[in-house]
Amino acid sequence: MENIKSQSRRDFLKSSAIAGGGLMLSFSWFSDAKAADKMAQLNLAETWSELASYIKITPDNVVKILCPNPEFGQNVMTSLPMMVAEELDVDWKNVVVEMGTHDNVKYGPQFTGGSNSVRMYWKPLRNAGATARQMLIEAAAQTWSVPASEITTKAGVLSHSSGKSAKYGEMSIKAATIAVPKDVKLKSPKDFSIVRNSKKNSEGTKVVTGKPLFGIDYKVDGMLIAMIQHPPAFGMKLKSFDATAAKKMAGIKDIFSFKLYDDGFEQGGFDTRTFNEMIAIVGKSTWEVMNARKKIVAQWEPISETKETISGFGGRKTVNNIPARLETTAKQFELMAEMSKKPANQIRKDGDPETAFKNATQIIERTYNAPFLAHNTMEPMNFFAHVQDDKALVAGPLQAPGWMEPTLAKLLNLPADKIEIQMTRMGGGFGRRAYGSYVYEAARISQKMKAPVKLIYTREDDMTYGIYRPMYTATYRAALDANKNLIGFHVTGGGIPENPIHANRFPAGAVDNYLADGWEIPSNITIGAFRAPRSNFNAAAEQSFLDEVAEAMGKDPIEMRLELLKKAKANPVGKNNDYDASRYIGVLELLKEKSGWGKPENAGKKRGVAAYFCHASYAGHVVDMVIRDGQPYVEHVTSAVDCGVVVNPDAARNMVQGAVVDGIGNSFYGGLTHKDGVSEQNNFHNYRMIRHNEAPQKIDVHFVENDIDPTGLGEPPFPPVFGAVANALFKTTGKRYYNQPFTAEQPKS
Repeated sequence: MENIKSQSRRDFLKSSAIAGGGLMLSFSWFSDAKAADKMAQLNLAETWSELASYIKITPDNVVKILCPNPEFGQNVMTSLPMMVAEELDVDWKNVVVEMGTHDNVKYGPQFTGGSNSVRMYWKPLRNAGATARQMLIEAAAQTWSVPASEITTKAGVLSHSSGKSAKYGEMSIKAATIAVPKDVKLKSPKDFSIVRNSKKNSEGTKVVTGKPLFGIDYKVDGMLIAMIQHPPAFGMKLKSFDATAAKKMAGIKDIFSFKLYDDGFEQGGFDTRTFNEMIAIVGKSTWEVMNARKKIVAQWEPISETKETISGFGGRKTVNNIPARLETTAKQFELMAEMSKKPANQIRKDGDPETAFKNATQIIERTYNAPFLAHNTMEPMNFFAHVQDDKALVAGPLQAPGWMEPTLAKLLNLPADKIEIQMTRMGGGFGRRAYGSYVYEAARISQKMKAPVKLIYTREDDMTYGIYRPMYTATYRAALDANKNLIGFHVTGGGIPENPIHANRFPAGAVDNYLADGWEIPSNITIGAFRAPRSNFNAAAEQSFLDEVAEAMGKDPIEMRLELLKKAKANPVGKNNDYDASRYIGVLELLKEKSGWGKPENAGKKRGVAAYFCHASYAGHVVDMVIRDGQPYVEHVTSAVDCGVVVNPDAARNMVQGAVVDGIGNSFYGGLTHKDGVSEQNNFHNYRMIRHNEAPQKIDVHFVENDIDPTGLGEPPFPPVFGAVANALFKTTGKRYYNQPFTAEQPKS
């Protein structure tokens, strides 16, 4: 049992603050609606008793658990409440889950991203449940005049050896008056009855029956629709415009230009925006606004080179250089190739890699490239705002409400406590909705119109706006001695506008002579987090390269990785290795076992393997590929993951399966290019996504069983898919692939 010291109610709530494609649906996730039906029959305003702020219980024994983090399909609205319910000791069928409103004091930034939700709320939410349970016990003890230590709980019922018993609801009102306990005990994992047992998606029925859950569904009386017209190319800005004809069209209320940030505005870490001055078109309906936008005559001009100050986390400030040029993808790859030949910034060095390469009998060198990627959330970008003189309401799909609130307060000149942020379900995020520019645009337009406004992006607006996954390149070199031993390893990587290198990850720590360095090229094309930032490229390049090294060494790809990891475990090189070699080994061994790797019955299969560590978790895949209709097709995937305690197994499997489909699609097809600053892809007719019939026939998912506190899951399974696909392609076609997407021509390295 774990003893956790409790603080005041306010401090307890603060402790919670430390706490985010392809498509695959498994039709096993529909929620039992009985508790929700029961809730609808109650007079909620008068019957809820609040305990520990995450939990509300009615006298009729319905338990409402508030989910603090926004939901975009990773199932936090089920998994996070499960953690509360486990420690509260309630019957899950009596639980109702509701999205909590934004509250910095109670819930902190409520950030969904970085595979943090379960990991960061594991202790706080369990603590909330255990605290509420103890308060109910104390209420029963006082009511029955018995020691609290003699009262037990099970499935929402309090019991005493005297025969007295009561449902939680009967004690809920009194329990709400009990002082917060000084310490509570958390269950041992061996005693879990809800956690580690699959629970149906708490919103599944609502999703598949089309209930209005998403931001695009949000509406209020008198709401206007807004769209924006941004410059047609990166590196351009608004010069002037004529909206005379457009303003005369039916339903149009106003057309005006506006600046998102005033001159000298210091942006926060998630305030990235591409175009600062845009044209807003506001009217009664989406159709009327779209048609009016076509009638605007705008003139654009080149930007000047500028610098922007970004205030990041921990008070760190960075200055970004924004060059004045119209960028073209082919030229960008040429610049990266030139830059990769120049001396780079050393990030890590172990031993004497220069001498190792000088003395090597064989040197293997390969370069890998990847383009920009667009997030392409299924639900178009949108947000609602109603800004009044003394307050504001904003509502919609967003990943980081706590980090957007301070910027909204500054832009609107309102106190933060006068801004209400309502979070809707998101139709995808993948990092795109962590950046608040679209929220601020909606608020600016509403403030100007003095009316409630919903801002909507078309697919073309979003795909040509920016905030992409960066362009990357990396050159890997391996030095082998006369006995085919790996004696040196060097990786140098760069990108536009950031480098991808994680210098302290495997194989760092497993090679005596190791060097990692990096560089960047500034750009006016904006970038942002994209499912497993940097790792989604690193894993593709690193894991492809390791397969080539294993081949040169005459070793099996999995065995070669295991040998290196066992060395890192027994005698690690360096002190900053950020992975646990034992957990890494465990995933590879489980993957080998479950895939039947090396078994005679699988000898004829064309298989690729890759494993990677990121976001505190370990994931690996074996991809089985065939040629179907003349094209490579991933027929079957075996996945192994170590993410600690798996809270909701069905949801976890779904997430891994989704990551696999997403990874296959992006590795084969993902890519966004530019010509003179103009995005050459602007919708799904020319930005290729994986299709249903291209998804694997089967994806088997296996988890390493342990009692380690949960680590990340939304992102870790995604990066190694790229490497596994590349390695399977070699086995299937006899050709190595170095440039993404694999099915399109890329500039040669």
